[in-house]
Amino acid sequence: MKKTLLYVLALVAVLAVISACGKKEESSAPAATGPVSGELKITATNWQFDQKEYKVKKGDTMKVTLDSKEGAHAIKINGINVDVGTNKSKDVTFDKAGTYDIICSQPCGTGHATMKAKLIVE
Repeated sequence: MKKTLLYVLALVAVLAVISACGKKEESSAPAATGPVSGELKITATNWQFDQKEYKVKKGDTMKVTLDSKEGAHAIKINGINVDVGTNKSKDVTFDKAGTYDIICSQPCGTGHATMKAKLIVE
């Protein structure tokens, strides 16, 4: 009986994780004020981004794209109010110079807490 209960609880936990991974999130970002001048593509795999830092020019409006190659991920760029879901894009105007943290905002497993990169707006 106890083993059956344990299996049922494990199954419920797995289903909860799977359903959370498919959840659609609305994205909020600074309004794009000019024509899109390029793409900032961030590729996510299990517990890492393809680069440790990304650079853009201040004033540029770019399509920020998150390409998830492994697992379900989302990104948040702290300090400039950018949220992009897995395999989604958002036009963003980078109007404030500085260095910002990019974090995975979709719980994605054991390495989730260390899934970070930097955005440098020059």
